[in-house]
Amino acid sequence: MALLVLGGTGTLGRQIVRKALDEGFSVKCLVRNFKKATFLKEWGAELVYGDLKLPDTIPLALYGTTAIIDASTTRAFDQNYNSIIDLDSKLTLIEAAEEACVQRFIFFSIFFTSQTTEIPLINLKLQIEHKLEKSKIPYTIFCLCGFFQGLISQYAIPILDKQSIWVTKESNKVAYIDTQDVAKFVIRSLSIPNLENKKLPIVGLKAWNSQEVIELCEKLSGQKAKISRIPIKLLQFLRKLTQLFEWTWNISERLAFTEILVNSNSLNTQMEHVLKIYKVDQEEILTLEEYLQEYFARIMKKLKIINLQTNISNRDINF
Repeated sequence: MALLVLGGTGTLGRQIVRKALDEGFSVKCLVRNFKKATFLKEWGAELVYGDLKLPDTIPLALYGTTAIIDASTTRAFDQNYNSIIDLDSKLTLIEAAEEACVQRFIFFSIFFTSQTTEIPLINLKLQIEHKLEKSKIPYTIFCLCGFFQGLISQYAIPILDKQSIWVTKESNKVAYIDTQDVAKFVIRSLSIPNLENKKLPIVGLKAWNSQEVIELCEKLSGQKAKISRIPIKLLQFLRKLTQLFEWTWNISERLAFTEILVNSNSLNTQMEHVLKIYKVDQEEILTLEEYLQEYFARIMKKLKIINLQTNISNRDINF
């Protein structure tokens, strides 16, 4: 099976590319910047030029493709973000894939899309889902709600650097998952016919709120976090304020996501039925405790080496 991966340089995309190559798939990566994607070529993937905003580049990239895995990230917080252009590009890709008789289209949506539609990015995801459902392409939609990797910059690094962590008083629970486990599910899904035209969650086995993640990081790092709490009323006010000006829409959308996290139901679901479909044991899924323990152990080891080298240098200078 020949795969075309979009977003192969991203946090999730690179794990999908690596897993697919390890499993013996032929992998092409749609890229605009070959230099940025050099590491994918070194792994064994073929790089093909393509830009979703340039429709003429899409058909050639689809040549010989059996399945498409769209792991591209819609950067709703970039200054150049345009939801209309991004939506049109994705719809054009689906139409081109239909013409090319692609046998499977894998798309990643957001776990809480059904709970709110006032955010442009969520509306975009829903419209792409509807397009796939109406198309003739066998598709699989996976709903995600958060990655372990995102918690490093949000909690772990600020604690190590003794910087403030901003949280709301009302804190929802999110079932974070490792991107490597997501990649495992995605690649296995290609060989499971029963997953055609299905929408499934891929989330962690346990949901965490901000305070619980902070306490875990404190325990594993041996350092106390500096926590600054922001009232939900202030968050709501800031969101309404930033909606007034076009140049602050990206800020407004980010605040809206935060507001969803504190107001909606917990962003988790039972994974038992998904694990049964894949014949995956719970023990095969990495836990957040294991992930952060490995991260802090690696960081602490590096810090010890740096301190040792510093002490040796200081001693040599004193001599």
